[in-house]
Amino acid sequence: MTETRADNVTWLTQDAYDRLKAELDHLSGPGRIEIAQKIEAAREEGDLRENGGYHAAKEEQGKIEGRILQLQGILENARVGDAPRTEGLVGPGMTVTVAFQGDDEEVTFLLASREESGPIDVYSPKSPLGAAINGKKVGDKATYTLPNGRSMTVEIIDATPYGGDAS
Repeated sequence: MTETRADNVTWLTQDAYDRLKAELDHLSGPGRIEIAQKIEAAREEGDLRENGGYHAAKEEQGKIEGRILQLQGILENARVGDAPRTEGLVGPGMTVTVAFQGDDEEVTFLLASREESGPIDVYSPKSPLGAAINGKKVGDKATYTLPNGRSMTVEIIDATPYGGDAS
């Protein structure tokens, strides 16, 4: 369901794997054919230097090829099923609740690959917050650097295996 810290395995649920595989199959088959037809149709319109449709189609082709490479990389390193998890220990596949220091706000999210989707926010284990809390236990504090360069400290309130709903 998520990316592990020790290696580059991406844990995916069966649903996520099937969804990504279907997207890859579409893009690398019918998707490529459709964009090739758009490019050919735009070519037939004449001067390519001033052909907006041609340039837009070529840009779309680049995005499709980039997504194909991304999906191939994810699926090559994917393991389907649940990542190893221990109740109370923050790690991939866990629903985590943290409290921000100096604030009464608590946030609950799934620590998982961004390719997972569902009714709960997903934070990558490679994000600054995800990397800081990965491996910590309930009650531990972790500090990470915000994009503006300032530091933020959070306390881990809860860490439970993700059950498919916003627990």
